Amino acid sequence: MCGFAGFVGEAWSSGQPETLLSSMANAIAHRGPDGQGVFATPGAGLAHVRLSIVGLADGQQPMTEAEGRYTIVFNGEIFNYVELREELKARGVTFRTGSDTEVLLQLYALDGEACMARLNGDFAFAIWDAKERRLFAARDRMGVRPLFYTEHRGMIYFASEVKALLEVPGIEAELDPIALDQIFTLWAPIAPRTAFKGISELEPGHLMTIVGGHIETRPYWQLDYPDAGDHRPLDQQATEEELRALLTDATRLRMRADVPVGAYLSGGLDSSLITALAAPMAPNGLNTFSVTFDDAEHDESAFQLAVARALGTNHRAVLSGSEDIAGSFPDVIRATERPVLRTAPAPLYRLSGLVRDAGMKVVLTGEGADEIFAGYDIFREAQVRRFSVRQPDSKVRPHLFRKLYPYLPGLQQQSAEYLAAFFATGSDRLDDPLFSHRPRFRSTAAAKIFYSDDLRSTLGNYDAAEDLASRLPDNFRRWHPLNQAQYLESRFLLPGYILSSQGDRVAMARGIEGRFPFLDHRVVEFAGKLAPGMKLKGLREKHILREVAKDVLPEIISQRPKQPYRAPDSRSFAGNNEKPYVAELLGEQAIASSGLFNSRAVAKLHQKCRTQPVSGFRDNAAFVGILSTQLWLQNFAARRQTDVRNLNTARGGRA
Repeated sequence: MCGFAGFVGEAWSSGQPETLLSSMANAIAHRGPDGQGVFATPGAGLAHVRLSIVGLADGQQPMTEAEGRYTIVFNGEIFNYVELREELKARGVTFRTGSDTEVLLQLYALDGEACMARLNGDFAFAIWDAKERRLFAARDRMGVRPLFYTEHRGMIYFASEVKALLEVPGIEAELDPIALDQIFTLWAPIAPRTAFKGISELEPGHLMTIVGGHIETRPYWQLDYPDAGDHRPLDQQATEEELRALLTDATRLRMRADVPVGAYLSGGLDSSLITALAAPMAPNGLNTFSVTFDDAEHDESAFQLAVARALGTNHRAVLSGSEDIAGSFPDVIRATERPVLRTAPAPLYRLSGLVRDAGMKVVLTGEGADEIFAGYDIFREAQVRRFSVRQPDSKVRPHLFRKLYPYLPGLQQQSAEYLAAFFATGSDRLDDPLFSHRPRFRSTAAAKIFYSDDLRSTLGNYDAAEDLASRLPDNFRRWHPLNQAQYLESRFLLPGYILSSQGDRVAMARGIEGRFPFLDHRVVEFAGKLAPGMKLKGLREKHILREVAKDVLPEIISQRPKQPYRAPDSRSFAGNNEKPYVAELLGEQAIASSGLFNSRAVAKLHQKCRTQPVSGFRDNAAFVGILSTQLWLQNFAARRQTDVRNLNTARGGRA
């Protein structure tokens, strides 16, 4: 696990390229505190920062193969590198190191782009071909590891984080209003768009080639499902055994490291199952790590401890109270590099700090299970909404809606009429490709009431949800409705928010690598072929996963209803918890200066959140979204402008 940066192009005009490469590397040194290296040659430059996990003594990068043609920078892990190494040895390859980096490099040297089908891993990498003067780059199938790129003055720059790109003279941070609107509708920008105008993100499962200043991107793998009705009848027991074997092997591969591997333990089904599979594979006992809260609504510590005791893990937890969240939030936004609508990344940022303080670098997590095995409430909700549209007079509708959210006491008290209106059971068409997600998109977009007139004018008639719908694959409408909903979660929200803002960015900000057994592409493809009823059986989410887990976990965990991970939002900043930066950034002058939000409306929202608990999703999302946008501007756009003014002053120019 590491970070890298670089450039390609013939337009390099002045100065030493090594100086720029070192600056880009320093900007993302948190991703690789164990080492740094640069490589410069006419037409290209590569920089790397290293977090040593595999091949501790000899895996330094940039790495060039013996003949000198190919040079690689690599972020991530190739989990099946041991098997690939043996195959390559049989093909006559001699290795100089014990690293997975060299395995990847040699595999590409022999097979070119065809090597992508052989890789089982979480990765982004770039390989410079000195003979063809060509850069080849790729990103893992599900989008665990990031890769950003931009064109500037005839050159193409790329990096693991945008921070490195901002070290290039002349590249400045400017917020993309379309991306902001996508965040305020979909929770994340639609890749390749990012929060930074003019800076793109390589999409998951895509590769990129750069030759002669021309960029070409295309997919090498795509998430897919059978046509509705084409799911083969499967033997339940045999299917469970196959899934158990797949998950065990995915976990085994992700336990490979030359340093100890721990696990995140939320107390839910997914992380608990991965912990149960990993515990026997840890020779010195498995270290587990959890987030706890000081309020019962969010805290799951009782379940975490139940699993830790049952499995005998060495368990640690970090408390994330409201004051802790507010205190770390500016650092979180600098790590995420984009505005967010929830504070949920903040406790995970603190959790990665706990892992680092424990002297560890690698943790397994349960992320991905909800997307591929239909664990989220949105899947169950869509099923109930479809039933309600088809059976508008059914008297069981209110009962079904209340059953969806047992952890929301306020919802249990609402009338049947309120529930029908809240879940929009009469307004959405069953043939709408976004049917499953329309209520979420509507409730999120309600926060746009705080937009300024200028931002509204800039956006015009732009519709983020329709933009998303236009990008769906041609065969999307042939899939079962559950698989359609799963695709929307897995292809967009998972890499765009869960694996980035709550995953790679907040973990790597502390030099911690997360590994995701559920996102092994073999598990993803297996789950995609399952009949929908094996994943969502009635309203029982993750049915087959629960069956697999019941033999290795306490029943209180294996049969526990899904409780989504949440953290206190606006109330983290209210009352005595309010930090000086909050009042400063939400003040009338700061809001007016950004030009993005209505300063009077924001002032009223700020006062409301200061003086009373805010439970509504709209106001919470708006408060966190506006505050994080202001922090983004302060961290990136304002910082860059200050750097330019300071540089001009130092040169004797006008500030």
